[in-house]
Amino acid sequence: MIKIGLLSDTHSYLDERIFEFFDNCDEIWHAGDIGTTEIIDKLKAFKPCRFVFGNIDSKEIQLLTIEDLIFEIEGLKILMTHIANLPSNYNPRVKKLIAEHNPNLLICGHSHILRVIRDPKKLNLVYINPGAAGNEGFHQMRTVMKFEIEAGKIQKMEVIELGKRGLIPKINK
Repeated sequence: MIKIGLLSDTHSYLDERIFEFFDNCDEIWHAGDIGTTEIIDKLKAFKPCRFVFGNIDSKEIQLLTIEDLIFEIEGLKILMTHIANLPSNYNPRVKKLIAEHNPNLLICGHSHILRVIRDPKKLNLVYINPGAAGNEGFHQMRTVMKFEIEAGKIQKMEVIELGKRGLIPKINK
């Protein structure tokens, strides 16, 4: 079993409470629009991480990350990319990756809209977008997710609300 902390669209802002919320996670996955290398450094110093770059990420971040990650954990094949669109309308690049690699889990970001959807056409594919953890964008609530993967199954999925966009929380130390 592996515990995952999932976030996306930090846009150069990392809520320090993420370290508390993801404390019991084995890995952290960031689905793009990271914003600064400092966020990569902080997350990597905390836990093992997997990153994909997003459309706002600089060449420097692109050199430290990758556009598409395809990997397997606990018998679950995962595709992580920043821009995928919705299951009914994947973009052509993602359609090709799905056809080629047949993942069970598609992780993406970009829309800033938290969604978990079972793809109606590919019944063995779950689409997850954790929403946006940063302050940039149109979303109202900043969100991240946690879940477990065990024996090919996603379980104990949890949405964590970090607060409204633009409001910086007080951190108790």
